[in-house]
Amino acid sequence: MSVFAMADLHLPLSVDKPMDIFGSRWQDYVGKIKKNWCAVVTPEDTVIMPGDISWSMSLNDSLNDFRFIEDLPGKKLIGKGNHDYWWATMSKNRAFVKEQGFGTIDFLFNNAYKVENFIICGTRGWYVDEKAQGSNSGAEYEKIVLREAARLKIGLDEAIKLRGDGNEEILVFFHFPPVFNSFVCEEIVEVLLSYGIKRCYFGHIHGVYNIPRSINYRGINFSIVSADYLDFVPMIIV
Repeated sequence: MSVFAMADLHLPLSVDKPMDIFGSRWQDYVGKIKKNWCAVVTPEDTVIMPGDISWSMSLNDSLNDFRFIEDLPGKKLIGKGNHDYWWATMSKNRAFVKEQGFGTIDFLFNNAYKVENFIICGTRGWYVDEKAQGSNSGAEYEKIVLREAARLKIGLDEAIKLRGDGNEEILVFFHFPPVFNSFVCEEIVEVLLSYGIKRCYFGHIHGVYNIPRSINYRGINFSIVSADYLDFVPMIIV
């Protein structure tokens, strides 16, 4: 039984939202996701999916996308991305998948899960692009980042409780990278350092394939798991 990660599926099964504006790698990407996922993931495995899962605007409209995910092998833990407008409350998200009879999907938000030899938690984070930080829907960067840092602490506290007297490594998943190029979200990094986190994973970044898969900042490894960067093959975590 293994743990995998892949963000940014951007499923368009309920809306017409082409992704090939980001390059030829996105051509027939839904077919690539299904083929590659089924080639590496078994029903006993778990896949962490940190954000931008569906282009749909509501839970009901996202049904085809969730059915696609449900039919893929393995258990899936879904986090929130900036394009997940379908995302409601945790209770509504869980009620939706339960009503549809989807038994392999759950959600990563202010909580933690024990998966194999790991404890999994995470939060969305916020934009690395300075222009988007303050202009996206009138958002205030500092306020949102402090809120995300608080949510991260909640998830990490839940992870500590789950671990108990064990020694499982805590892995943290973001949609937005806390560290990317010259950008560093110090508020998030300080929380990670205070909990002794060594490995984090992020998505959001598209069309950039000449960057290293992982970078180390202040002793923390940050790895990109955007679907197109991975060429739509879920990345195994060891």
